[in-house]
This record gives sequence, structure tokens and C-alpha cells, in this order.
Amino acid sequence: MSLPLGPIIGILADNLHLRKSVMPLSTMKATAWAKGLNLPVGGETVLYTGLMYQLMPYTSSMSAMTAMVDGTWITRTMGLGRIFNKFVNISRFMALPGRKRIREYNNRLRNIALLLKAAGVEFGYLYGKEPYAGALVHEQGMEDVFRNHACAVYRRLKESGVKRVITVDPHTTNVLRSIYPKFIRDYDLDVKSYIEVLAEADLAPGKQLGERVVIHDSCVYARDENMVNQPRLLLDKAGIHVVPTDNSGRQTICCGGPIESLFPAKSAEIASKRLEQLKNTETTAIVSMCPVCLLNLSHVSQKHGVTVCDLSEYLAEAYLVRS
Repeated sequence: MSLPLGPIIGILADNLHLRKSVMPLSTMKATAWAKGLNLPVGGETVLYTGLMYQLMPYTSSMSAMTAMVDGTWITRTMGLGRIFNKFVNISRFMALPGRKRIREYNNRLRNIALLLKAAGVEFGYLYGKEPYAGALVHEQGMEDVFRNHACAVYRRLKESGVKRVITVDPHTTNVLRSIYPKFIRDYDLDVKSYIEVLAEADLAPGKQLGERVVIHDSCVYARDENMVNQPRLLLDKAGIHVVPTDNSGRQTICCGGPIESLFPAKSAEIASKRLEQLKNTETTAIVSMCPVCLLNLSHVSQKHGVTVCDLSEYLAEAYLVRS
């Protein structure tokens, strides 16, 4: 007996409709990464997380739980779970990540904000008013739910006076820059990834790292947003040699996400195949620039004996150190 897709997708859609996120987080959890950074509230240019990095520890925890019940009698109760979820948010009981995992993902967001500051970029943050972008429901084909949510997000941003958005992940970049305009008339937000912003800035590294890495290109960045050279430019300036490999750039191969919640076993199988390709290089680590890819590849990295790092970690190590 496999996981019933209808109730799982239905719970995600219900959460977005009722609680404005596929996996609702408290304001404290969603904004904890910004504590002590003294970021201005709002403004014409904002750093928009889309809640993707914040959600990953909870997604990981929930995926582990669904993988445990996959094929058991418990799957027959998920239809009732959806009914119950309309009254009580059941994800808070199903997703209980460890503090270490939460801290790691929050630190990646802190790195991104500090890198932008070091580059002289002026930006604010919407804090508790920042909405989830809706990437997952779009990728799962829930177009009506996504359309309504996209309009609400756009309205929130415009009412907050936002004109320019700096995103932190490929999925949020793609929906805000390429998908929202298909649903919203006269859409006029200027959207760039933090990687693009840093690549355009005259930011000099304070440290040459002298390492060899291999990049796992995000399918969404590389193919949908034609963003391949910018991360390599930033790593090259920091003295990091990117080892070429097959299936990179626009020919990159999927990490197995974001189907980990629906098909956990298949997702792990795809991630393992991708990791096998990437580890067959004489490198220090595999570098990802997507929280979904990072999560999926990290799930299987230990058994393959390799390290998977977020791009922001390498950039912070090189560019936030002053000689």
C-alpha cells in the first residue's frame, strides 16, 4: 500500500488556503534567522526568503515520518487526517526537527543577508508580514490554489511598498519572476536572486579558499532562469576551483525533489543516483544553491561518504573575512 496522494496534496492545499503556507510556521520560527541583524522593516527593496530555507527542517522531519508509514495500514487514515487538518494544523505534530538542523538552515539565511550587506546592498525585510511564495503548490499542479495565493502575495508586497525583491532560492525566484506574471495582470516587481546581485556587485573576497568542489546546478535556476555562470564566478573569485562534471549547467539532473513528501523512496533513489555522479570527482565537497536540493542530497550523502554544502556557506567563508 503506497502513500495516498490525494489526501497529502489536499492537506498542502488546505494549509495554503487556511493558513497561508503549505506547512505553517509561527512568526517567531519564520523570522528567527534575522535576530540581531537589525534589518530595516520593509522598504522598496526587500530580501524575500519565501520561507523556503525555514521550511526545510520541517519538510525533512515530515518526509521521514511519511517514509516510515509508507506501505502500512496507517496510510488508510490519511483521508481522515485531511478532514481533521481543516480544524487543527496537524503538521505541527508531524514535523518536529532538531534544533541543530533548524540552526543550520537559519545560518544560511544569515549568511546571505550579511553577504548582501558586505556588498553595499540596501534592503529591508518584511519579518512577520513576509508570505510564503507558493512554489510547492505550483509544482504539484494545484493551479487554482496557486493563482489565488499568488495574487494575495503580490497584493501584500505592493501594499508594503515593495518594488524590488531579492530572493534566496531558485523556486521562489522562478515563481516570482517567471510564473506570477502569467497569473497577474500588470505585474511589475523586479526580481533577482541574491546570487545574481552578488555577481553584479564589486565585492572582493577577504580569503582565498583554494579548494576544489563540484556544483550541483539547480534545475530551476539553470533551465528555467538561465542562471549558470554567476555562482561559478563568485566561487572562482574566492579561489575555489569548480571541477567540471557531466550533467551540469543546463544539462543538470534532478536531485529528487520536491517529490520527497509524496514519493519518499523514489526521491531517495533519484538523489542517490545524482550523488553517485557528483562524487566521482576529486573534490572537497558538492555545492548546492537550492534548499530543496541541499535537503535531498544531504539525506543520502552520509552513506556515500561525501559532504554537501550550501553555496552561501562557501561565499560567507570567503567574502565575509577581511584580511
